[in-house]
Amino acid sequence: QTQLVESGGGLVQAGGSLRLSCAASGRPISSFVMAWFRQPPGKEREFVAYINWNGGTTYYSDSVKGRFVISRNNAKNTMYLQMDSLTPKDAAVYYCALDIQYGRLSVQPAEYHYWGQGTQVTVSS
Repeated sequence: QTQLVESGGGLVQAGGSLRLSCAASGRPISSFVMAWFRQPPGKEREFVAYINWNGGTTYYSDSVKGRFVISRNNAKNTMYLQMDSLTPKDAAVYYCALDIQYGRLSVQPAEYHYWGQGTQVTVSS
């Protein structure tokens, strides 16, 4: 059974940084696209970034481009999200997700098959 577990969330001041991790178990992640999504309070889940199987292709939402970096270490079965220059608008529950459809690069939550439980990111102004 595939499980994803996020960690690294917390409280940070505006302008600060956090690094989220997503550790997978039950399935090697090396063949699959993975992504980060977030859900601000009272809003729908939104796309943040995705990364292809070997890290050669990444894509970011306009709201985080230039501030966040997605990466992966297939040997450790783990994906990361480095978040810099955080603002209160970045506050949300952050989720990692895995798509078992080979090669698909999607920003749609419905196309991801496995999800973590989420990690809270709070940014104080």
